[in-house]
Amino acid sequence: MTVPIAAAYDYFLDLQARIVSALEEADGTGFQTDQWTRDEGGGGISRYLEGGPLFERAGVLFSHVQGKTLPPSASAHRKELAGRPWEAMGVSMVLHPRNPYIPTVHMNVRLFVAHAAQEGADDDVFWFGGGLDLTPCYAFEDDARHFHQVCHDALAPFGADKYPAYKKWCDEYFYLKHRNETRGVGGLFFDDLNEQGFDHSFALTRSVGDCFLDAYLPIVDKRRGMEYTDRQRDFQAYRRGRYVEFNLVFDRGTLFGLQSGGRTESILLSMPPMAAWRYCWSPREDSPEAALSAFLKPREWL
Repeated sequence: MTVPIAAAYDYFLDLQARIVSALEEADGTGFQTDQWTRDEGGGGISRYLEGGPLFERAGVLFSHVQGKTLPPSASAHRKELAGRPWEAMGVSMVLHPRNPYIPTVHMNVRLFVAHAAQEGADDDVFWFGGGLDLTPCYAFEDDARHFHQVCHDALAPFGADKYPAYKKWCDEYFYLKHRNETRGVGGLFFDDLNEQGFDHSFALTRSVGDCFLDAYLPIVDKRRGMEYTDRQRDFQAYRRGRYVEFNLVFDRGTLFGLQSGGRTESILLSMPPMAAWRYCWSPREDSPEAALSAFLKPREWL
């Protein structure tokens, strides 16, 4: 089987363009473009915004890269594919708003292909993955419910089992073991998607990518006018520290990018522009900041 890569390539490029256009309109600032190439093969287009009135940092990244040998992070669960040439493409994005009442958000959709080791001897092996998740600094139940409702509706055409399974996967994946807390309020996470064939897997992946703006922008519109002080900004920096911890310690995408010789500037564009760590700090009891702790537990939002 030869994987029809061209259709996925066109979709991912278009998705990046649509999301950037909507975010530019929301922020009122144009994104910059950085096109890059990779020595071993392929490259990408990094679209980013820094210092905007709405987004302190926003990165919407397209990449299409190739390599001669699967990196360890990609072959750890697929020992039979070790040594194969590979190809990967997708869109990955993280938005860090300036207003502490607007949550940070992450989304990515991707296709990975392990090509036949010898032409004609094996089939190409593909799998899709991705998801989206919400990371608030302040607890607003209606924001979490809206986000999860859109995630649910995006997966509904593909079976009633998909949202519960991918929500649970997200809760378990975006978990800081050393902090005993989830990174945020979850969303969707899936990987290794290929059992029902390319067309079905690609359609589900497109539905996840296409639902992002509907899931996130209404929350932005609701919270962007809320006034904040240095107290909320200080807490935002503290919570951003947890985001950094997850990305550098646990995130498989970050690990894959670094192991595969990816472009460091693009990989680390997901980090917040500022973060803080405090020694043995805890918020005042009964404060809005303390309320976040109860929020960062897996629960049913719908």
